[in-house]
Amino acid sequence: MSLTKINHVFMLFLTGFLILNSCSEKKKDVTQRPNILFIMSDDHAYQAISAYSDKLIHTPNIDRIANEGMLFTNACVTNSICAPSRATILTGKHTHINGKINNLMPFDTTQITFPQLFQKAGYETAMYGKLHFGNNPKGVDDFMILPGQGNYLNPRFITKKGDTTVIGYVTDIITDFTINWLDKKRNKKKSFMMMYLHKAPHRPWWPNPEKFKEFTKKTFPEPETLFDDYSNRGTAAKTAEMNLLTHMKYGHDSKISPKTIEDMGGVEPKVPSINGFNHAYDRFNEEQRKLYNPVIDSINTWFKNNWKTLNDKEKMQWKYQRYMQDYLGCISSVDDNVGRVLDYLDKSGLAENTIVVYTSDQGFYLGEHGWFDKRFIYDESFKTPLLIRWPNQIKPGTTNDEMVQNLDFAQTFLEAASIKAPKDMQGESIIPLLKGENEKWTRDAVYYHYYEYPGEHTVKRHYGIVNKAYKLVYFYHDINEWELYDRLKDPQEMNNVYNNPDYTDIVKELKIKLEALRVKYKDSKALDQKYINMSVKE
Repeated sequence: MSLTKINHVFMLFLTGFLILNSCSEKKKDVTQRPNILFIMSDDHAYQAISAYSDKLIHTPNIDRIANEGMLFTNACVTNSICAPSRATILTGKHTHINGKINNLMPFDTTQITFPQLFQKAGYETAMYGKLHFGNNPKGVDDFMILPGQGNYLNPRFITKKGDTTVIGYVTDIITDFTINWLDKKRNKKKSFMMMYLHKAPHRPWWPNPEKFKEFTKKTFPEPETLFDDYSNRGTAAKTAEMNLLTHMKYGHDSKISPKTIEDMGGVEPKVPSINGFNHAYDRFNEEQRKLYNPVIDSINTWFKNNWKTLNDKEKMQWKYQRYMQDYLGCISSVDDNVGRVLDYLDKSGLAENTIVVYTSDQGFYLGEHGWFDKRFIYDESFKTPLLIRWPNQIKPGTTNDEMVQNLDFAQTFLEAASIKAPKDMQGESIIPLLKGENEKWTRDAVYYHYYEYPGEHTVKRHYGIVNKAYKLVYFYHDINEWELYDRLKDPQEMNNVYNNPDYTDIVKELKIKLEALRVKYKDSKALDQKYINMSVKE
């Protein structure tokens, strides 16, 4: 064979080798992209995670994520209500852009969601648990989602193969199916993006039987602002309907049966109520009722014997304890089950290449200002827990206080997976913060807008700007009021200093910045009026 032919054969061999090697490297890169496990609970207050505060509950498993990763102390939402928050997370856009401004308005289904982009990029995708809106989540290879709010006991699930009811406790069931998917159902040759979404601790709160028995024996410290009279705040705080004494329902929330109320000839204060007790209790099978009944009976016996002798302060305190017992009992189960999933990741070897995120769809009031629920821009509602673990990328045990939002999740996950984010997403990737490169973070303030008024809890429409030092809020529609809070001097937000002359320059500066944010995020007075008009038509 001539030298020329030998060189030609060698070049063909070398070219083939390089092509095969290139393909192998590409395949290797695909399989080595990080997995993402996104864990979200519903209405889980940051105050009820011991990594933030251990006053109410110990959550060792959720804390593990912070101990092995990063805890965000200023994470917040764009609109503190369930379905809109989830739409923002999926799209990386404010609710006035994706259409889901409240729980009733339809989601704009033409919007691209980040699971679709992961699926297109070759990730295996799945969603198990509570989505809250839509029966056919886009961009997921497999799903089992609760219809609407779902149920704590014997929940029904929507699946690709049709609806199915599963006997048991919802937090355990969602976890069982999540671990089963990770272990047996997914394509193990692909990286995965899994959304593990808890119903708990959404109202009405039903712990599992063991937690129900355990937590009703506990007493919890009262918040300093439990008896807030809103004297230094505006109309919105004074007219909201989320007070523990006057708005928390006896059956729906406190587990007082309709028969008890009837036997007592009614109770005060009268609370407009649906029969939420039977709505849940009627789902229980006989075996489950036997487990719950002793505790339910003890609560009702005490109530029947004591309620009418209590003054309003004592009634408020009793309702607070009953609230915390059930709410925190639900969270304890969430923590147990998060631990099961983290243990599985460790034992399976997946932990090393899996980003684990724990968050909530928003914050929640745990008696602060006498309230339950959320919706307001005030901190307990506005701030949300955010804990992220990413081995070899995040320094374990770190804390970050930058103003990050649920608006940022989509772009963060996409960048972590080396997937290009659409230009119309409105958040910012927090990858620089995760890697300790805080100097690359440019945002110093966030934008918030709440719309669901008139509506449940009658929290008035408002929007605002929040930075580390101040919070400026505008309440509109049927009122025209401004509020300013000094977050450093008044962390409990008890005093509106908008009209304090010492803050005149700050008000002027924040109003300019607020208007700039509205322009940046394509919000406007015209949109405000559009959504008011649409709510009237409903």
